[in-house]
Amino acid sequence: MSFADIFKRNKELEWMWDLELVNETSQRVYLKKMAVDSVLNFVGRTMSTVQFKFTKDKKAIHSPWDYILNVRPNKDMSATLFWQKFIYKLMFDNEVLVILSDDNQLLIADDFYREEYALYDDQFKNVIVKDYEFKRSFLMEDVIYLQYNNEQLEKFTDGLFNDYGELFGRMIEISMRNNQIRGSVSVDTTGSFNDDEKDSRKQRLQNFIDKIYKSFRTSSVAIVPKMKGFEYEEYTNKQGVTNQSLDELDRMKKSLINDVARMIGVPSALIMAENAELDSNLEAYRKLCLAPLIRKLVDELSAKLISKSEYEAGQRIEVLNVLSPNLFDLAEAIDKIVSSGAFYVDEVRNEAGYDDLPDNEGKQRLRTKNYEDVKGGESENDT
Repeated sequence: MSFADIFKRNKELEWMWDLELVNETSQRVYLKKMAVDSVLNFVGRTMSTVQFKFTKDKKAIHSPWDYILNVRPNKDMSATLFWQKFIYKLMFDNEVLVILSDDNQLLIADDFYREEYALYDDQFKNVIVKDYEFKRSFLMEDVIYLQYNNEQLEKFTDGLFNDYGELFGRMIEISMRNNQIRGSVSVDTTGSFNDDEKDSRKQRLQNFIDKIYKSFRTSSVAIVPKMKGFEYEEYTNKQGVTNQSLDELDRMKKSLINDVARMIGVPSALIMAENAELDSNLEAYRKLCLAPLIRKLVDELSAKLISKSEYEAGQRIEVLNVLSPNLFDLAEAIDKIVSSGAFYVDEVRNEAGYDDLPDNEGKQRLRTKNYEDVKGGESENDT
């Protein structure tokens, strides 16, 4: 075959270069939101069970804030949903702003601008809730504002997921390629064609390729018809392919979740629903993650909802029902604490979130016989 024949044949095949032979099936997987949401939603769900109790001298008192904080903070949210969103936004954005509307609704701001002052209350301007922007400013003393102070979380996740996101995406693509159906279509191009015939032949071939791909993608059993001038041959089962194990992808996702969990102070075993060392993990979760959050929340609510004179008179805000321990599991320890006389019953009840017993019954020191003083060296038979 002469060079001219090769050139002429290539010219005849030019119309084939425009055929769509590749169908993009793999997409970049963004791991950051998956890992962050797994951890922050876990903490948010835990804090969503919070209950607030106003007390004075350790006795429960009524407050107009009881209903707002514990039942319905605003018209669109229950208390459970409100506090879950509150905690998530606090940890994700590193801060959260809650304003009180004119009709006594607590609203979580989606966006705002904080103007800071050295000697006066900071002001919050351009406060946006959903699609509504408030035209007025809010002073610090009139809002609930918390900062999480964990800037490392955003810096850490940004750098980490830039690398791991690309790596994970490539692992997905490799896994999909290993399970990809590969084939070729042979076309009889003998003879010469005019432009109309080439366009018609191109369209027929494209339709045939589309049907083959659709058949293999959607049908468990696919039969490819043989047509004169078209021949399809599959290579997938003729080549040895080592499929990448999905365990590697799963391990990578767990590794990212573990890194985020450590930044937040949540034992990763709890996120993964592992029962190994459950008690110790729950205790670590209470101390490292929940306790600081509860302390921040109580301090802010006390500063904004209780006046200085009320605080000096013994009024307090207590947080209950956040990962509360099972009293039946603590029964033996409670028995020893009370029967040894180390603590009053009311002190133990207050620690568990319960009110004092009536008629001062819980303020009597109890001590069982085992803990009574024993006079050594004496016996009833001694004379």
